[in-house]
Amino acid sequence: MSQLYSSTLLENAVNEFAKLPGIGRKTALRLVLHLLKQSEEDVELFGNTFIRLRKEIIYCKVCHNISDTEVCHICSNPGRDAQTICVVENIKDVMAIENTQQYKGLYHVLGGIISPMDGVGPNDLEIESLVKRVQDEEIKEVILALSTTMEGDTTNFYIFRKLSPTGIKITTIARGIAIGDELEYADEVTLGRSIVNRVDFTNSFK
Repeated sequence: MSQLYSSTLLENAVNEFAKLPGIGRKTALRLVLHLLKQSEEDVELFGNTFIRLRKEIIYCKVCHNISDTEVCHICSNPGRDAQTICVVENIKDVMAIENTQQYKGLYHVLGGIISPMDGVGPNDLEIESLVKRVQDEEIKEVILALSTTMEGDTTNFYIFRKLSPTGIKITTIARGIAIGDELEYADEVTLGRSIVNRVDFTNSFK
């Protein structure tokens, strides 16, 4: 039996919260009722925060990470190793690796991985911009840190083929991350070790 609401406004608010991943209708109702108990000013601040996020957020023109400025704070940090690029699938992976405090280079966010089943091909990702960075900048190493899934491995191999003619060092995270795992679910110690103990990409086939 569907939930009956005493207010269309309440129902609409619940419907919107229920669109969020991992939020069922019961949780959505609980969140909406919680907001109704807050002051009007707090609710306005809550709503305006997300409106500003959607309107004003930009992506770093260098690595494609989410940023408040044209170049993100990682790319603009002179203390980072600008000759090493860690290639990741998404912004959550940048956060996961940063939390390990084991990596001091730069990043390149692809915006996804190659997945024909989902209609995602190489041209849908930031692969060409990665190739251009390697060609234009003094890059010594590219670390492929994608999820150890079939799609992740396919993307790794595609990038390896694209970058091989440049002659730079191409490595991949050590297999401390179990096959089929995504980086965001790996614990910080395991992920940190997998980066520190990274291996030459060609050796990852052995």
